Amino acid sequence: MPTTLGRDGRLLFATRAVRMFGYGLASVVLVLYLAALGLPDHVIGLLLTLTLLGDAAISLWLTTHADRVGRRRVLLVGALLMTLAGLGFASTSALPVLVLAATIGVISPSGNEVGPFLAVEQASLSQTIVDRARTHVFAWFNLTGSFATAAGALVGGGVAGALIAGGRAPIDAYRVVIVLYAFLGVVLAYLFWQVSARVEVAQPPDVSIAGRLGLHRSRGIVARLSALFALDAFGGGLVVQSLVAYWFHLRFGADVAVLGGVFFVANLLAGISALAASWIADRIGLVRTMVFTHLPSNVLLAAVPLMPTLPLAIVVLLARFSISQMDVPTRQSYTMAVVGLDERSAAAGVTGIARSLGASVSPLIAAPLFGVASLAALPFLLAGGLKITYDVALYRAFRSVRPEHELVSSPRSGRDGA
Repeated sequence: MPTTLGRDGRLLFATRAVRMFGYGLASVVLVLYLAALGLPDHVIGLLLTLTLLGDAAISLWLTTHADRVGRRRVLLVGALLMTLAGLGFASTSALPVLVLAATIGVISPSGNEVGPFLAVEQASLSQTIVDRARTHVFAWFNLTGSFATAAGALVGGGVAGALIAGGRAPIDAYRVVIVLYAFLGVVLAYLFWQVSARVEVAQPPDVSIAGRLGLHRSRGIVARLSALFALDAFGGGLVVQSLVAYWFHLRFGADVAVLGGVFFVANLLAGISALAASWIADRIGLVRTMVFTHLPSNVLLAAVPLMPTLPLAIVVLLARFSISQMDVPTRQSYTMAVVGLDERSAAAGVTGIARSLGASVSPLIAAPLFGVASLAALPFLLAGGLKITYDVALYRAFRSVRPEHELVSSPRSGRDGA
């Protein structure tokens, strides 16, 4: 972990770890749990879509108002919504309740970030560090999240597998994991309560100049980034971790304990790859790092369903994860670098919501395809192709838009703006 972090920075790293542990925990069993409830594939896809759509709508308001109403307040609300989602999913099999929990609550079917947390945490961390340290800190921040997701996937699969082996019905075993997810939301709320006022904007943006969605000077560049990020997320949403786990189960008969182990290793590799991104970005720049590391990972993604055996499919998936996350800290750092200080929460929020919206429709399309043997490879192939298209378009649009800290040799304080 970077030594430049103060108490608030360490707390935000801890909240990231707790939250991503919860996301990894739930993602391995979520679709299996919904299937055990007797829901057909198309209804499962609808629920996952509503989860992402509801998250996007709520997070859009929270993140674009965070710099004015208070970042800590927004983070606390998000933690409570996480608990609400877990309790809602665990308490009943009634579809209306599941729809309500999916729409209003915060739960991650992919094991990746959802909710208002990341946008506000990025802005808060950027408030306390110098610009040149930002990519390095974000890399460690993502490494922490990936390792926590990996541990959550391992524990979720292990707990469910142990309960089933001990005689519990699968649906009850999966429900225990979902209840644990809800409890972690309470832990998260306590940690956010400990964060100090130093993470808040010293002078909140004037409402009269804040513009739409909390943006003013940076509205154009954020709009272009958002459109591209939505395309990338739409492709990624076709193969969220819950659905990939479901595909491995249907295609090769892999049990939940094996799946937990696979995604444990996958997320460890993803975390390490994110850390390597900082070193690469220092040498070739943020945009080139985003694109040149992302392209080969998407080729590997498309190759996963072409593998004839479970070991080969796992190897290709792990190879993909070993380079797939290098674009994440660089993408986050780039967004913080090209907008004003008082637009950072809003910019991270708007681009994050664009990703959520892009990903929200995908499970509705992908879930029914996974249930048909002859079409099960299609989501992987579509995802790989769309994400490659994103890489090419991003490079063409932003290769000449370089952050200021890449153009000057002397470090600047993160408090001076970007």
